[in-house]
Amino acid sequence: MRAVPIGTALHERTAALCESLNFREWSGYYAVSSFEVHHDHEYSAIRHAAAVIDVSPLYKYRVSGTDAVELVNRVITRDVHRLAVGQVYYTPWCDEHGKVIDDGTVTRVEENVFRWTAADPSLRWFVQNSTGLDVAVHDMSDQVAALALQGPASAAILSRVTSADIAGLKYFRMTTGTIGGVPVEISRTGYTGDLGYEIWMPWHSALAVWDALIEEGRSFAICPAGMLALDVARTEAGLLLIDVDFQSSQKAVIPSQTYSPYEMGLDRLVTLDKAPFVGRDALVREHASGPPRRIVGLEVRWPAIERLYDRVGLPPEMPAAASRVAVPVYVRGRQIGRATTTTWSPTLKKLIALATVTAPHTAPGTEVQFEITVDAVRHHVPATVVRTPFFNPLRKTALPA
Repeated sequence: MRAVPIGTALHERTAALCESLNFREWSGYYAVSSFEVHHDHEYSAIRHAAAVIDVSPLYKYRVSGTDAVELVNRVITRDVHRLAVGQVYYTPWCDEHGKVIDDGTVTRVEENVFRWTAADPSLRWFVQNSTGLDVAVHDMSDQVAALALQGPASAAILSRVTSADIAGLKYFRMTTGTIGGVPVEISRTGYTGDLGYEIWMPWHSALAVWDALIEEGRSFAICPAGMLALDVARTEAGLLLIDVDFQSSQKAVIPSQTYSPYEMGLDRLVTLDKAPFVGRDALVREHASGPPRRIVGLEVRWPAIERLYDRVGLPPEMPAAASRVAVPVYVRGRQIGRATTTTWSPTLKKLIALATVTAPHTAPGTEVQFEITVDAVRHHVPATVVRTPFFNPLRKTALPA
């Protein structure tokens, strides 16, 4: 980790547009928290127009060689043999105890070539697990820049700047083309739970791609978006954030900080009947017994919060930004978990949260109590366990009209 953050390949553009001067550190790079003083406009672009987000700080690896398939299949919980060329997996990978190290995307670029993204540095783990295999793992994090183009207008904008078949690009598939004369890979993926794409390009050519998207997107009200708007959108989408909603097993200090894929609600991403993979034996046992807890969605009763504020003569208020402060969750006065991300959803007009709760309180429809502080006094308000995603528009997965 660098002592002082540096700019990404797109910093020249994002820094100039950042009126708020509100930056944060992301994997050693500067990332814009919000371009304007408030992130409302940026969030609105994600849900109603198009937003462009610099996601270059993601760790990116190229796995290639005769045994590339075997390495990927040995590490991740999904079956790589079912992953076609041009297809993308979202997947976790675990340690030998079945606890999640990280999650990310794996794209099969060619028969024996994969692009693998991660939130945390993963090169050492991949190399350790490649022993005895004819495979090369290359860290290309600072050679490949990445942009997320997200929102209802994203397909229309992309169709105008590239000859790639955007109209026919299915959900979690990828294609190639050029934007602004720069060769790019385009995947139908994102972290907003909306129609969207991620664009992967050579680091030194990223500005040309940004400029082409912004120029063509003006008539669609394109807007650069920062991490605050992204945090609200990903919570609405029920997408988890490492170091907030779960901890990597490699950084956990105590056992309760580790999570299995089942505890994260990622049951569908675990293929137990494939070839052996790291953590399989532990996951077989947990699958048989059931996880002791799960990450679930909560909808908090807003009228109950309004009444609490009214009693003390204050107008109800909630922070506009998503809160990453852990909040206790109770059943009949006994704590059964904690909310890890809480936000007001501007689209749903609801207070929602992602929370870890213990069994048997994980079923949708379960009534719980959510802790809230009003004028320095703690209270409990009703909340309901619900399925995620909270917001799941048809356009996210449908072919664009």
